[in-house]
Amino acid sequence: MARRFISEIKAGERIEEEIFLIRSKDLRTTNNGALYIHAVLVDRTGQLVARAWQATEDMFLGMPEGGFMRFKGRVENYKGNMQFIIDAVMPAVPGSFDFADFIPITKNDIPTMYNRMVEILQTIKNPDLAALVKEFLDDEPLMARFKKAPAASAMHHAYIGGLLEHTLQLLELGLLVIPKYPKLSLDLVLAGLFLHDIGKATELTFNAAIGYSDDGQLVGHIVQAALWIDRKIDAIVARTGKPFPDQLRWVIQHIVLSHHGKYEFGSPKIPAVPEAIAVHHLDNLDAKVHMFLAEIESDRDPASKWTNYNKALETKVFKPDVLGVRKGKNGK
Repeated sequence: MARRFISEIKAGERIEEEIFLIRSKDLRTTNNGALYIHAVLVDRTGQLVARAWQATEDMFLGMPEGGFMRFKGRVENYKGNMQFIIDAVMPAVPGSFDFADFIPITKNDIPTMYNRMVEILQTIKNPDLAALVKEFLDDEPLMARFKKAPAASAMHHAYIGGLLEHTLQLLELGLLVIPKYPKLSLDLVLAGLFLHDIGKATELTFNAAIGYSDDGQLVGHIVQAALWIDRKIDAIVARTGKPFPDQLRWVIQHIVLSHHGKYEFGSPKIPAVPEAIAVHHLDNLDAKVHMFLAEIESDRDPASKWTNYNKALETKVFKPDVLGVRKGKNGK
């Protein structure tokens, strides 16, 4: 029997023993003191908020976070959003489902994107920056993960190939925008854009589901990238015997360390050089535009002009394409 994906499910339907990935779960208490489970179930097409009333601690412990279970229940409309009321939970037998059904993947061709990224990076003229970038590109195990890694676990480009797609889009933006500011170094910006999120290649796991590795939780992609830059530069110096300029080392590390822009957004440093603020805003532009468009595309209420409130965007999104640009691009 064909799988019923979350994007196809509508309020009022019953779900009969469908397998979902459990992204998160909480054991909560109602006003009457009864236990219930709040969970987020996902497949590659979206997510579904689920609740199991009159739950037990054993039932909660038997639902593995980041694992797969078979669910039975009904889908309801709750305050404009769908929620799945769980009637029963059963084990999902390994081999009875395809992991590819649960991890979304970029719509673009990964080898084509990677080749274009390398082509842009090869335009870097400064020999020290070019050597540093090449040192990363020559790291085959790292690049193998970089090509497949998502750019986030949930926010933007949260799918296989998302990190590469995001990085390439930023490099293309850099080529368009930075020449308008002739006092900025395009070489520094391009290298910074390539390296700003490279730590996500190991921060995020993406075998059966998108999650965080231990070093991702403990160190994080920003600090990891800064550490890698040090190691790659040291390897270049050891191999060539040529010193690497200290200030250039510090500035490229600073661009990575400050690219989130503010301390409250997890940035260890605030942008303090012009190229760093450029990288921050280009990164934020691509992430936010992607999130707005994804919010529109994933909205499942064709009768409404507005999406539901998005906490990360701090707004509802107005869906009508008043000039027909998006419709034209999608060919619909």
